[in-house]
Amino acid sequence: MAEPSAAEATGPVSPGIDAAVYIDASALAKLYVPEAESERLDAFLRGRLGLMISELAITEVLSAVARRKREGELRPELANEIRGALLADADSGSFARLHLDPAVHRDAERLLLATDSLPLRTLDALHIALAFSGRATHVLTFDRRMREAAVHAGMNVIDIFSAACEAGEDRQQDPKEETHLGKYVASCQWQPRR
Repeated sequence: MAEPSAAEATGPVSPGIDAAVYIDASALAKLYVPEAESERLDAFLRGRLGLMISELAITEVLSAVARRKREGELRPELANEIRGALLADADSGSFARLHLDPAVHRDAERLLLATDSLPLRTLDALHIALAFSGRATHVLTFDRRMREAAVHAGMNVIDIFSAACEAGEDRQQDPKEETHLGKYVASCQWQPRR
């Protein structure tokens, strides 16, 4: 992994339809657990190629689902449906699936040791190293500290709100067109448009 400088960072950007995008756990969760940004994220991702997720992100999302189940925010059956949908989507080829291996750990460790100006968290370093391992050109995250760490590492970070507006995705949705949330109620699976 090349050691990018902070000067190479471009900050929030709007990538092209075929950009290689690494989706971290904060963004991946919004595709399966309805939140304020879920619909906008779903609209932004539809039809995009080159989407990447990691085993680490899957585990983090399921940890958040388990927490919501424990706290009574999700019924146990729904938590299990979300798990099934996430794993089915991960297996379907909708996303390239990145794996933690010793090289990713070594890259994350180099990032941790090279970062003095901000408190880089272990999982953020692993996500950034995973993005580099998959040759991602962009990172999609809703986590402020992850965004700062990715920019510091020289990654392009997607600003979903300005990117969706630039793409004209704040238009009124056709009532016949299903969103992820609409499909979720029926099938609990996210399907990209081809």
